[in-house]
Amino acid sequence: MDLLGPSLEDLFNFCSRRFTMKTVLMLADQMISRIEYVHTKNFIHRDIKPDNFLMGIGRHCNKCLESPVGKRKRSMTVSTSQDPSFSGLNQLFLIDFGLAKKYRDNRTRQHIPYREDKNLTGTARYASINAHLGIEQSRRDDMESLGYVLMYFNRTSLPWQGLKAATKKQKYEKISEKKMSTPVEVLCKGFPAEFAMYLNYCRGLRFEEAPDYMYLRQLFRILFRTLNHQYDYTFDWTMLKQKAAQQAASSSGQGQQAQTPTGKQTDKTKSNMKG
Repeated sequence: MDLLGPSLEDLFNFCSRRFTMKTVLMLADQMISRIEYVHTKNFIHRDIKPDNFLMGIGRHCNKCLESPVGKRKRSMTVSTSQDPSFSGLNQLFLIDFGLAKKYRDNRTRQHIPYREDKNLTGTARYASINAHLGIEQSRRDDMESLGYVLMYFNRTSLPWQGLKAATKKQKYEKISEKKMSTPVEVLCKGFPAEFAMYLNYCRGLRFEEAPDYMYLRQLFRILFRTLNHQYDYTFDWTMLKQKAAQQAASSSGQGQQAQTPTGKQTDKTKSNMKG
């Protein structure tokens, strides 16, 4: 069992619900890889959201693992990085497999059949359009959900958040309607074209089709280089924590300096009293 750090939702709030493009792109790279790893094990996650991605703690997280996590039933952590420049603090883990489903037989590699009239599984905010329509989920749906997560980080909220309805069913219907009526280009307006390209690609995948994970990673890696960012694993929260630590150290240093003259003055006073 591994102790993991805060979720991306926690860190988003810590950063005042604003991530820089550098942080979003570094996260996208790891998130695509985590989902790909799950898919190679013949499972789909079906609940991709910021709360289910956790940052590691300490150096011992820097390994490939698939182990139980006690907090959640049928849960495991997934991390696949072999990069020696990683530390546990920089590594992203995918958790909570309570809604996961095997989409392919281990031995025969036979894909599950296409079905309709399915209930919505997962979190409505990030669910794929096909999931809203009651279509059996497959690999494409995990990837589409990730696209909404990335735009949530970019925009700070999604157009279908905060909709009011009398029942949960009616709310899901409103979310579905808003999601389907919002063109990808409108959702991604004001942000690099790669995000719209990502979502359009995922929405265009066939039910049994394997996503081209490398193509999707490359979309964001090329954008990252074009923007002249350094892949140093320095996330927004890293900067905030470093700044807070520096301020604390500075305050502590000023406190010590303030005490020293007082001490000297006391000694001088004592000396005068003796004289």
